[in-house]
Amino acid sequence: MAKKFTALFDLDGVIVDTEAEYTKFWDKQGALYHPEIKNFAAGIKGNTLTQVFDKFFADNPEAQAKITRELDIFEREMPYDYIEGILEFLDAIKRAGTNTAIVTSSNEKKMQSVFARRPELRGFFDDVITAERVKKSKPDPECYLLGASIFGADKTSGFVFEDSNAGLAAGKASGLNVIGLATTYPKEKIEKFCVDVIPNYRGLDAAFFDKVLAKQKI
Repeated sequence: MAKKFTALFDLDGVIVDTEAEYTKFWDKQGALYHPEIKNFAAGIKGNTLTQVFDKFFADNPEAQAKITRELDIFEREMPYDYIEGILEFLDAIKRAGTNTAIVTSSNEKKMQSVFARRPELRGFFDDVITAERVKKSKPDPECYLLGASIFGADKTSGFVFEDSNAGLAAGKASGLNVIGLATTYPKEKIEKFCVDVIPNYRGLDAAFFDKVLAKQKI
């Protein structure tokens, strides 16, 4: 009997190519409210909106309200272009019986915007773990440990697909096999967290998991 694998995917920079759009949005907010902080967007990558507000806007509820309104509009209007090859890869692994989930620091409202723009995406996933379902955000591994527990996954069957430092650290701390997407950072910046690094999903199929485990002799 073939082994049943579990694949847990971050969202931004892993399924949808939104990193450049968010960088523009948050660098604009940083320049407006925290001009003393250079590359504001890069510094908050992987944080939930609540964490960003707690760290940088705790004493400015007016800014929080304004940013929330602007972000809601921004996320409703984003195109959510796919990372190359993701739909074909998801189709292949689902046909092979793989358990799948989105594991994101985004909230449920954001996911509603994603599925409204990309309704075909929802059917590829058995579960969607958002910020509301965990107490601790990445780099804490809680979200990926939750995903692993839902499907009974471990080092021999579970895979995490991530792109950011916080997400990659969370994946590694979970004990699962971390696949890095070199979409946000170059390979040399993230490979220390990963068992493999890929630029996108082009050409990958359901045999990918066995190949990764074979390299590690698992």
